[in-house]
Amino acid sequence: MIKVSKIEYYLPDKILTNEDLEKEFPDWSSDRIHEKVGIRQRHISSDKETVLELAVKSSEKLFVNYDRRRVDFILFCTQSPDYFLPTTACILQDRLGLRRNIGAMDFNLGCSGFIYGLAFAKGLVAAGIAKSILLITSETYTKHINPKDKANRSIFGDASASVIVEKDENARDYQFCLGTDGSGAENLIVKKGAFKKDFELNPEHDFDPENLYMNGPEIFNFTIENIPGLVRETLEKNGLTMEDVDHFVFHQANSFMLNYLRKKTKIPAEKFYIDMENTGNTVSATIPIALKDMMDKGIVKDGDRVLMAGFGVGYSWGATVLNI
Repeated sequence: MIKVSKIEYYLPDKILTNEDLEKEFPDWSSDRIHEKVGIRQRHISSDKETVLELAVKSSEKLFVNYDRRRVDFILFCTQSPDYFLPTTACILQDRLGLRRNIGAMDFNLGCSGFIYGLAFAKGLVAAGIAKSILLITSETYTKHINPKDKANRSIFGDASASVIVEKDENARDYQFCLGTDGSGAENLIVKKGAFKKDFELNPEHDFDPENLYMNGPEIFNFTIENIPGLVRETLEKNGLTMEDVDHFVFHQANSFMLNYLRKKTKIPAEKFYIDMENTGNTVSATIPIALKDMMDKGIVKDGDRVLMAGFGVGYSWGATVLNI
């Protein structure tokens, strides 16, 4: 039904290392940060760099080896858009010089966003609306974070990934498993910035309401409760066993959570990819970045079957399988 034809990503030039954080927060150890979350550095967008600017750069890298005239739909996933309106996807169409007779839309999802984007792309292909979709996951979460918030600053980085999803008559029609639980919305939220005014801050929120708040223990509990079942459901829905899958690529949240999930789900270590040392948690961009790095390193070979799972803010989660 669909295939991922091309992946490119862009990371901002500015780098925040664990040593930089240790200088700002002397009670923290750079080695301890790496041991706990598996991150040594993360890329930070400048004041002038927005998700649109990052998306232009990741997409132009992609179009070095792909004819941009083939694109007939843009799907743009972000939770830090340039504007409330118009959609970033519309502006991107003009900035990239793409055809005018194409569709373009933004959608607001975080760490599950890449999986949802693939599901949307599959729907567009199945409906005969598009054959070549430019799926972009671009985030500047660090702009939501208070400079004094050492916990979230140690985790999140900024990035944009641009992916071509195409119709492929020879590709297996893998199914998606998606989930939502809005009762967890308060545990990962930016309360101020849109139009709701009568809000209350969580007592644990030490920063301003326009800053990101994350209840780490609750996010961890949500993940542990839902993701092992999501993996089982995805395998069953596609008639597969654990042995049928060559690689498992989860949202790169942090290494502690991923290792816990891997053991709980009983996925062999050699099939489970973890690598966020140099990028941090880039939200919706983590899975395509991981896939691209695996391809470049020769870890994923043509035809390999990959199970991907995203999960986080919302709460929302999703998984599917593709042959790369």
